[in-house]
Order: sequence, then structure tokens, then C-alpha cells
Amino acid sequence: MSDDTYKEWLDRMEQSSRKKQQAFMDDIAHRLQRPRTTTAPAHPYRGAPSYWQEFSWSPEERINRFTSNFESAGGHVVCLEDMAGVKAFITEKVQEMQARYILRQNVSELAELELEEALGDSHISVWNTDPGEAWKARAAEADIGIVVADYAVAYTGSITVLSSPEKGRSVSLLPTACIAIIPLDRLRTRLGEVLDEFDEADQSSLPAGIHFISGPSRSADIENDLTIGVHGPGIVFALLVG
Repeated sequence: MSDDTYKEWLDRMEQSSRKKQQAFMDDIAHRLQRPRTTTAPAHPYRGAPSYWQEFSWSPEERINRFTSNFESAGGHVVCLEDMAGVKAFITEKVQEMQARYILRQNVSELAELELEEALGDSHISVWNTDPGEAWKARAAEADIGIVVADYAVAYTGSITVLSSPEKGRSVSLLPTACIAIIPLDRLRTRLGEVLDEFDEADQSSLPAGIHFISGPSRSADIENDLTIGVHGPGIVFALLVG
């Protein structure tokens, strides 16, 4: 089939499809006994109303609400004063869970913890440091994945993690357990505060993945039987730091 013939065929198919679509919509309008609407209605408002955009909690209230909402979804929240407390918590949790393989993001906050020295027998891998490594497979084998949250939302009890070459999405999605470190200056009241920053960003600067974590993985697809950890970590710790 030549290019011209193929184009003519596509044009005929498109015209036929549009006629069927128009007939379908006309039939609905006829059954409803009213004229068919052919122009989009005006939308004078875009996004959330002003009162909601101005809504904000105090830092203490954000901590309390995030903790309540995240724990109600099955997650665990721990408040720590500084990164030294984070290091102590991770060390204790690795020993408690007898974790043998840990995977972490390749970010400076985690490098400064020097977990390799603190955890001893446990093997720690740093995401994407070896181009020849099968990192998705390593993430699936990991007992614990450690990430630093880019944002967190108190109202929904959600953690936001952006992907990048140094912060692969698999670090928080595939290990058995996930530990997310949340600096308090990244804890917002509303989800819209986080989404607004993405809306204002240039499209070329947006990450390949934006992931919202609201507790451990849970699914009730099969006979409404709730199962934890089917599609991701079954244990999630949120460490509020600051």
C-alpha cells in the first residue's frame, strides 16, 4: 500500500469514526429530550478555592496530623532530633530485623551517615554507583531500602519521593521494608503545596517519576481480602527529623 493510499484510508476511517461519535452523542441528547451541547462550558475557576489554598497548619500540628494519618494507613512514624538519631534508629532496626542487604539512595545526606561502618555485617549498596549492576534486581532482593523524602504532606499522610539517576524509584518500591527520612522543613500541610511546585516547574525539569507513599503496600483485589506488601514494601518507617 502506497503512502498516499494509506493516508486516504486513515482519513476515511477518521471520518467514519467521527460520524459514529456524532450519531452516538445525538442519540443521547435525543433520549434526554434536550439539545446537544456542542461547546465546552465556561470554567471561571481553576484549581482549589482560595480558602483552601490559604489553609495551613502550624509545624506542631503538621507533625501530629502526619503521624496520625500515616499510622492509620499502617505506617510507622518516629520523631528524631537530628541525623545522628537517624543513624542510631537505622542501626537498631537493621539488627532487630536481621537485615542482611540494604539499598540506599546515592545522596549526600545518607553518605554523611557512614552506615557502611555502623552496620558491620550487613551489606549496603548505593544506587546506580556501578553501571554494570542489575539495580532493579538488587532492589527486589533488598531487605531495607533507605530514601530521603523530597516532600511530605500532613493532610494526606503521604511521602513524596522524586526519581533521578541518583534516586532510583526502585529503592522505595521493591525492598521488603522502606525507611524514609523526612526533614521537617519539607513537611507541608496540603498536597496542593507540593503539586503547585510541579505545575510551576519547566516541563523539561520534571523528574521521570513522582511517587506518593502513604503507608505500606496494601491490596484487596482478590475477594476483598486485605493483604500487605504485595506490590511494594510491607513495612514503612517515616523518620521526621529536626
